[in-house]
Amino acid sequence: MTTDIEATVGLRTPIRHQLFIDGQFVGALSGETQPTLNPHDNSVIAHVAMAGRADVDLAVAAAQRAFPAWSRMPAAERGRILLKLADLIEANAEELARLESLDTGHPLRDSRMLDVPRTAACYRYFGGMADKFQGETIPVEAGFLNYTLREPVGVVGQVVPWNFPLMFTSWKMAPALAAGNTIVMKPAEITPLSSLKIAELMAQAGMPAGVVNILPGLGSVAGQYIAEHPGIAKIAFTGSTATGKRVVQASAGNLKKVQLELGGKGANIVFEDANLAAAVNGAAWAIFHNQGQACIAGSRLMLHEKIADAFLEKFIPLAQSIRLGNPMDETTEMGPLTSALHQQRVLAYVDVARSEGGELLAGGKPPAAADLAKGCYVEPTIVRASSWQDRVAQEEVFGPFVTVLTFKDDAQALQIANGTDYGLGSGLWTANLQRAHRFARDLQVGMVWINSYKRVNPGSPFGGVGQSGYGREMGFDAMREYTQVKSVWVNVDAQIAPHYPR
Repeated sequence: MTTDIEATVGLRTPIRHQLFIDGQFVGALSGETQPTLNPHDNSVIAHVAMAGRADVDLAVAAAQRAFPAWSRMPAAERGRILLKLADLIEANAEELARLESLDTGHPLRDSRMLDVPRTAACYRYFGGMADKFQGETIPVEAGFLNYTLREPVGVVGQVVPWNFPLMFTSWKMAPALAAGNTIVMKPAEITPLSSLKIAELMAQAGMPAGVVNILPGLGSVAGQYIAEHPGIAKIAFTGSTATGKRVVQASAGNLKKVQLELGGKGANIVFEDANLAAAVNGAAWAIFHNQGQACIAGSRLMLHEKIADAFLEKFIPLAQSIRLGNPMDETTEMGPLTSALHQQRVLAYVDVARSEGGELLAGGKPPAAADLAKGCYVEPTIVRASSWQDRVAQEEVFGPFVTVLTFKDDAQALQIANGTDYGLGSGLWTANLQRAHRFARDLQVGMVWINSYKRVNPGSPFGGVGQSGYGREMGFDAMREYTQVKSVWVNVDAQIAPHYPR
């Protein structure tokens, strides 16, 4: 029997709202729950179980029990389960898309065309990689064979943020599982529903009990304890830089391996020779997709002073034309922010910009439409900063809020682009091939897009430097993050034996 909300949005099966531990959906031992809200109107979707420390202990114990058999399972068989999961995601694509849009505010067309296909593609990529990741044979002195083994680290703790919860389950879990690890994952407490649906599909795909455990819960409780837990060998965290630093501190107890994908303040640089139409459209995508709630968002729009006015003449009307609306409406281009608290935080930066002498060029307020009044909406907002050192040009706003800056030459552009503590991604638009490669080399970031922005692929490493964290998601680099190297020495010449000099 479905609830009214499930019938309204066309979900075929009841919404899962319990913890997933040792292959079973169970309530929290404390009985504690928290409502997860629809950001379109702040109505309650479901009351979701909130894991406490005791629940984390149960999940870690289940993962530890499952680890020996899972890690020793033939890699091709682990891969087969991940490939089956990818098939099930595609078979349930519409339900996953609607669930993700309901819980996060992603426009339904984005959930259908981007979030769900990317999730399936990631599980399929690492399902195929499971039996293709190998060690090395190393040339050493005569008489010895030296080779390396890549071994799973053990039980992995993973903390997933609220901005792309479905897609990030695959970024985190697919490589970890392909490498033979078992998992205790905490989705964000405000957007846990698609992660719990993935747990259900994993069981259908044949994932053994205990290999994956999913625990919605507060970051200050469940997240903190996962980072501290002595039974967890690695913590992989995506979220804010401030919280990432606390994760590092919490991990010190057993010196667990740490992987961090943190904040960003992406520079999107448009040079005087750029294809202006392409750059305008690319800049809008870079900042307004998913309401700007992306660590790689192009939130600093840097324009060469010769083309700044012409660019803004096209960019401002484009931003103002974006259709805001109910994310479940197929014509909606931009939905609400994911929570009322975050809406308030983003709007507060409009006042910050004004206090710093910035100029509001567009947006900066909730939309006037009556049918959006109860939701967490913010109009596409464009601010021209008075200086590249202003707070709005340095701090991550994480919303549909772009700061416009101008530069006079390549040297100044590079100075401004590298002039933040963050180093996740940057983009540049130019017809000059030498300039493009020079900036790709000199930008202090983990990713560079040339005449494009915000491209991702399961085979391409994703991550940053500086205050944007360390370690990489996706590609062979992700498999290295979830394994450790063992060096094996073999004496192949019996006449060679250790001896003391005489």
